[in-house]
Amino acid sequence: MNPAPVRNIVIVGGGTAGWMAAAALAKVFPGTRTIRLIESEQIGTVGVGEATVPHLKLFNQLLEIDEAGFVRAVKGTFKLGIEFVDWARAGDRYVHGFGNIGHDYGLLPFHQYWIKARQRGWAADIGAYSLNTAAAPRGKFMTSATDVPPESPLANIAYAYHFDAGLYAKYLRRYAEQRGVRRTEGRVVDVQVRGEDGFVRAVVMENGERIVGDLFLDCSGFRGLLIEQTLHAGYEDWSHWLPCDRAVAMPCENVGPPTPFVRCTAREAGWTWRIPLQHRTGNGYVYCSEHLGDDEAAAALQGWLDGHAMGEPRVLRFTPGQRKKAWDRNVVAIGLAAGFLEPLESTSIYLIQSGIARLVNLFPDLGFSRVIIDRYNAQTAFEIERIRDFIILHYCATERDDSPFWRYCRTMDIPEPLADNLRLFRDSGRFYRNAEELFALTSWVEVMIGQRILPRSYHPAVDQLPEAELRQLMDGVQRVIAACVEAMPPHQAFIDRHCRAV
Repeated sequence: MNPAPVRNIVIVGGGTAGWMAAAALAKVFPGTRTIRLIESEQIGTVGVGEATVPHLKLFNQLLEIDEAGFVRAVKGTFKLGIEFVDWARAGDRYVHGFGNIGHDYGLLPFHQYWIKARQRGWAADIGAYSLNTAAAPRGKFMTSATDVPPESPLANIAYAYHFDAGLYAKYLRRYAEQRGVRRTEGRVVDVQVRGEDGFVRAVVMENGERIVGDLFLDCSGFRGLLIEQTLHAGYEDWSHWLPCDRAVAMPCENVGPPTPFVRCTAREAGWTWRIPLQHRTGNGYVYCSEHLGDDEAAAALQGWLDGHAMGEPRVLRFTPGQRKKAWDRNVVAIGLAAGFLEPLESTSIYLIQSGIARLVNLFPDLGFSRVIIDRYNAQTAFEIERIRDFIILHYCATERDDSPFWRYCRTMDIPEPLADNLRLFRDSGRFYRNAEELFALTSWVEVMIGQRILPRSYHPAVDQLPEAELRQLMDGVQRVIAACVEAMPPHQAFIDRHCRAV
């Protein structure tokens, strides 16, 4: 017979991770599990994740959330991609857009034909062949159209959101509590474990209350109250590949309409972000403390703000890396407690979402099968390591040598899987997605080309297409993309019409 089911779930920590987990589990297990979330208003949340990737739409669909109402509630805007400024060289600018580049032709991806056309001098910048990368700099946005042919780029527009992370947590709290999740205010002062196997038995609150659970989710942020401070799961430090270990954040007043993209600008000792919301603009400087002090970073960020600052600068300290075991015994770490990659590609909320989805797919019974736990940890490690490599790509593929920070980045050793990807792409423009890693072909191609990694050659099958037809292919795709961008409304106009916050 199967062991008894897990009935009591305790979530330690609120914020984005805690309330995403509570909302999802309340939806998946309606009325069949007791879900209790513990958080303290005395302990602030990091509030990371004001920008997302398109996968969050799937999470909202699982919760059956109305998109327009959601965007209004979190004072959100829309995101077609990320603009990178000054990364390979000072003066460079490119967009990593969501969605497709052109369209596959025959058995080959479009960029293979683009490589040959570029070598012949017939091709525009790669961004001219992608709806997202062409529309974002012009400030255009719309969701997918239903009154166009299915092959039209407007029929399937990939996009994500920018939003206020604090408002998002409050939104999910209301959702979860309406579905039976019980919130407990207060601080955990002790964790009790079973002597025979080290499983967490209960957490003890400051007021003396003892909260027992079968399964515990650690959403306590960087400190990892359960996974690290109690179970000592261990941490793998990736600072040698990702040298930035600080971030200073400061919102400012909006100046002009919101852009449908995040702007990431390379700076002397790291990079800055700019995230437009309906009620403010989020700004931050991610930097390496070996090359820049906190006060210097805050002063520099203030000088780059578009509008008047709204509040004081807030410094975050972190160590890039992952927990050696995201699931240990009856504790699953979600969000920052499981690991942290800097926000360069907006993956923080995605990693929360994927951790929750993986837990649901591998949900345990009270036997806590080692097979299930090992599979969860293996998939978690694979996913974050592939994202890690994609982020490292932005740093190592640079020609900048204008500061000690960039000289380190351009010469540092990199993980072998990333080095192999770069060798293959430099050789003939090829890239193979490894299983279900987050970033697919389009993302790698756009960033590698944007970082001035240009292939030596192309797939031999490209030569099967007569050169006159190759030119027609390039011109035709570019015309279609340009026409579609022209048909799209301004980002602000779309928000005003469909989801403007009150």
